Amino acid sequence: MSLLPASPRIAPAEEPYDASIADAFARIMPPGREPLNLFRTMARNPRVLQRIFAGSLLDPGTLSLRERELVILRTCARCNSEYEWGVHVAFFGQRAGLSKEQIAATLPTADNSDAWTDGEALLIQLADQLHDSACISDMLWEQLADNFTPEQLLELVALIGAYHTISYMTNAFRVALEPDAARFAAIAS
Repeated sequence: MSLLPASPRIAPAEEPYDASIADAFARIMPPGREPLNLFRTMARNPRVLQRIFAGSLLDPGTLSLRERELVILRTCARCNSEYEWGVHVAFFGQRAGLSKEQIAATLPTADNSDAWTDGEALLIQLADQLHDSACISDMLWEQLADNFTPEQLLELVALIGAYHTISYMTNAFRVALEPDAARFAAIAS
């Protein structure tokens, strides 16, 4: 399912990092963890790195961790970003309370009809409609508005858009997969 060949198109930045880059990595990475390949790739343009980090929606917002991660996983899977999907499975999947079967159900090739609550199924539909048409049908909007606040709906659309951007970056730059991240094939089997 992954389109990524072995070598990245833009080599990730290497240590020693500029002080502002090192500070940014220290703020976002868990202690003792090396910066992710994507972050090191973005560090080749410090302005892009800083702006992407500044616009992050991974802080506590109006959505639950589970809702946030479900939308991110489905968006990344639909964009075929095995890199970002795998990182989010590894870092957040268990904390978000997603089972292996539910994680597999975020893949577009999976039968996900029984994996989700009604509200979660709406989130899958939202990610799919925005991916397919860059729009939301009136019927889906009405269902979403019955289940989510306007603040949550704004955050959901922003989150899906942000992870389209991240997926574009991981795929276009052919960012090397993280060794400890999940893989589409391993979860799908």
